[in-house]
Amino acid sequence: MKLYKSILFAGLMLTTVACSDFEEMNVNPNSPLLPNTASLFTGAIRTVGTMNSQVGPAGFNITPALYVQQFGDVTYIEDSRYKTINFSYNGLYAGPLVNLQAIIDQNTNEATRASVATYGSNNNQIAIARILKAYIYQWMTDRWGDIPYSQALKGDQNFSPAFDKQQDIYTDLFKEYKEAAAQFDAGAAVKGDILLSGSAARWKKFAATQRMLAALQLSKVDPTKGKAEFTAAVADGVLASNADNVRYTYLSDANNENPLYTNYVRSNRKDFAVSNTFVDYLKKVSDPRLPYLAAPNQRGEYVGVPYAVFPATGPAQNFSLAATTVAAQNAPANIVTYAEVLFAQAEAAKLGWTTGNAKTLYESAIKASLQQWMGTAYTDAAYTAYIAQPDVAYNDAKGIELIATQRWIALFNQGTSAWNSWRRTGFPVLKPAASPLNGGTAIPRRLAYPVATEGTLNTANYNAVIASQGPDDPYTRVWWDKP
Repeated sequence: MKLYKSILFAGLMLTTVACSDFEEMNVNPNSPLLPNTASLFTGAIRTVGTMNSQVGPAGFNITPALYVQQFGDVTYIEDSRYKTINFSYNGLYAGPLVNLQAIIDQNTNEATRASVATYGSNNNQIAIARILKAYIYQWMTDRWGDIPYSQALKGDQNFSPAFDKQQDIYTDLFKEYKEAAAQFDAGAAVKGDILLSGSAARWKKFAATQRMLAALQLSKVDPTKGKAEFTAAVADGVLASNADNVRYTYLSDANNENPLYTNYVRSNRKDFAVSNTFVDYLKKVSDPRLPYLAAPNQRGEYVGVPYAVFPATGPAQNFSLAATTVAAQNAPANIVTYAEVLFAQAEAAKLGWTTGNAKTLYESAIKASLQQWMGTAYTDAAYTAYIAQPDVAYNDAKGIELIATQRWIALFNQGTSAWNSWRRTGFPVLKPAASPLNGGTAIPRRLAYPVATEGTLNTANYNAVIASQGPDDPYTRVWWDKP
């Protein structure tokens, strides 16, 4: 605020001695003195892409995909044995979240509203920033549980924010998604939006879809609220076809390429392959998606890497890496898909939340997933044969298990979403690593906090959240994760 006041004061002083058109000449949208919200949007969205990619710093993003055994280690058999306990979210606060808050502030502040409107109408910028903020916070709280929320992003006003309870965060996220979607106006589209190209219609669908998925997370802890929020979100308009799928598009460029490509090709590390748990199940049910999820090994066979087996059983060439559909240089990262929406609706119908037909929605979800992954190779004949198999055909007595298992397949390479579903439903039934390195015996149910910063620099609030939520370890369940 002081900076903007200083700039304004300097400008006013100069106008007293400059020519009459100096003010017009001085308005430069490329000037670093003016807030460039388009760049802030692009940077924040690039982080959203990274959040949904399966390789990141210290295995940060692939961890949930390892927990649900979509992937396994090839060389260093540690991540699949849960060695890393504490994970940092500091970069999310210091990066995309603070930038999105800056966009909101600059489009709200009377001193800057006019200057940033060149990057899209003020309301449209605020709406997208609020939706993205809510999405990132939802992604974070699902991983860590209670996190700094209401007191976060205050800068030097509060360097030690308290942790909000996940229940309270969820309550506010429902509000944020709904209010933000209603805030769009008919003004100029937002610039710098490399996810949905500034389309208000697509952002509204994204917001409603995230509300719907968040509502389903309440199925065990607060089904009454979950049902109400779910039906309201669907009524507002969620993804309606594969054409609505939200994907972050990587480029055929080393500066913005798919992280799996970087790991497989550029660095030639090949640290992670598709796990034998995943490959063997797809082979068991003759799943036509297998060639689009896993690549054949050097012998032309689909062989998953033995999950969490130490010592390593062989070089990467023996095992199926991720297919090019997810590992090519420009392969997109799925954020949310129509298939996931249909699986959620199938489960809601099974729970009695809606009047929909669980079987019909389940089969439609499978079809959408096959069409998504197989593209032009999809055939109705392959779909019909697939859903007729005993392990796939819908059986109401096993409805939740079937829906969750097929969701696990459809959410390949979307580790956090797959882990959320597994924690909440318990399906598919997975065996934990035989020799965990974290002192436990089960599959982790949350990520522990970055204790080096929270435990040292935010000690009082860190101790308070442990006292409230439970021990800061991988086995303290988050609020919505109930047995």
